[in-house]
Amino acid sequence: MHYLILIIALTVSSCMSKKNFSGEYHLTGVHEMASGFNFTPDGKYEFYYVYGAMDRVSSGTYTVEGDTIKLKSNKIPGQDFNITNQKKQDSGYTIRISDPNTILANNVHCIYYVNVQQFEEYTDNSGVIRIQQDSCEKIYIRHGLYLDIPMLIKDETNSNNYFEVTLKPSLQEVSFQGIDFFIKEDMITCLPNYFMPMDNIRYEKVKS
Repeated sequence: MHYLILIIALTVSSCMSKKNFSGEYHLTGVHEMASGFNFTPDGKYEFYYVYGAMDRVSSGTYTVEGDTIKLKSNKIPGQDFNITNQKKQDSGYTIRISDPNTILANNVHCIYYVNVQQFEEYTDNSGVIRIQQDSCEKIYIRHGLYLDIPMLIKDETNSNNYFEVTLKPSLQEVSFQGIDFFIKEDMITCLPNYFMPMDNIRYEKVKS
């Protein structure tokens, strides 16, 4: 009986915190950047971000734990690329990025591991990444303009060293994996992160 009462109390408390917290929040204090959240009482959120020619969006669910907001996006993190072809050829490693937009194809960042040590490479002007190593344990890629969780394209069991990849539409979305927000009165904040590396990130609640 006591457990049932506790569960009901926690459920009511959670619902009340979501209801009180819900609403629109707009980014403040960052020049030339527009961004905002809309949190609904039923635990869903929508997000937008505009900076120059860069537009990002996100949607999903959220939970409030004390003063911490945890977001769970509809986007699956670490899946922003399609591997269209992979094979063994020559020596070293080659990753070829294909996209109708050459600016997007030429802005991919590679993270790879050799004997547990981390190294990095970037696409050249033709959208190609070349790694001058005979053996890599793991290779990840992520976009330099649409930053999010890197995608693993090669692990220890994969002996291929040539990969052709294309960009997925999900690139525009933000997963928010590993990024928590914190409630401070009528404001939410977060620490600098891979998506927004600036200090003093503040979203103020819009007064109704």
